[in-house]
This record gives sequence, structure tokens and C-alpha cells, in this order.
Amino acid sequence: MIQKTSDDRSLPPALADVARAEFDYADGEGIDFEPYGTFDSAEETTDWLRQWTGNHELDSDAYRVFGQDGTGGLAAVWYGRPGRPLAEQPVVFMGSEGECGVVAGNLSDFLWVLADGCGPLEAVLYEDREPRPDAALTELAERHATTPRRPARVVIAAARAEFPAFVEDVDTLCR
Repeated sequence: MIQKTSDDRSLPPALADVARAEFDYADGEGIDFEPYGTFDSAEETTDWLRQWTGNHELDSDAYRVFGQDGTGGLAAVWYGRPGRPLAEQPVVFMGSEGECGVVAGNLSDFLWVLADGCGPLEAVLYEDREPRPDAALTELAERHATTPRRPARVVIAAARAEFPAFVEDVDTLCR
């Protein structure tokens, strides 16, 4: 499950634009997501992963953390496709209460999830959430996405089907 990667911590242009976007939680009706302007450092990510799993032997080579929800759950790019570039890697969420899941199969699809009004937390916790399209995030996705527009539910279901063992694999890392 853990794939060694290069230590490039530069945000790709699409995530840099996401970091500049406005996310309004709107009393539970919006997207609970606070994107970062940079990826967390390897040290920060390793500390978090070790605390989250209780496994102090892990390193964070397979993750690039780029945002959080209001409770501290983290969104990350997960190097689940060995040898492929960062933009082709899945986006995952690991919540503050131990919940986790695959959000999108790649960064482009993640943009469509956001455009549909769904953030990483919502993708994992609220599968039946009604779409709440966001015009600014739709424009951002139209500018950067290389995959066709699809509803968040479809993107999330496809990502989970492609990586069905993600949650189980993460569970095996926990102590």
C-alpha cells in the first residue's frame, strides 16, 4: 500500500488555484474544506500518519496532504498508482474520528467533485448528499480538468471501485 515517491512538495497549478478558492461551509450546507497553499512537509505528514494510525514505524512517502476539514481530518494525494505522476494519483480523506476513504481517482476528477459542491469530508461521510454546484469551482474545474465532467457521486463511486481495498489497507496499518 505504501509506495515510495520523490519528495516533490510543489502544488500543481490546479491545487494552487483550489487553495485560493473560497469555501463557505454555510451552516453545514457548504463544503467543509480548508485547502493549504502548500503540501504539508514530509515531517508533518509522517507525524500525522503515525498519530492517526498509532503506528510509529510508518513514514509518509505515499501521501501529500493539501487540506483539512474543520475538525482536522486531512485530504491528501495518495500515491496508489506506482510510477504515475501526481496528477494521476487518487485523492483520499482521513478524518479526525478514524473515517477514511477514496474521494476521487485523480486530481482532475477531484476538481469535478468540488464543482458539484462536495468536499473530501462530504465525499466520505455523506454519500447521499444532494449536489450543490458551485459556479466558481465549476469554472476552476473547467479551466484545469482533463477528465470529462461527471457528478460527484459517479466520480466517488468509480474511485472506490478502482481502489476497493484502500480502507481495509489503512485499517491494517493501525495499531
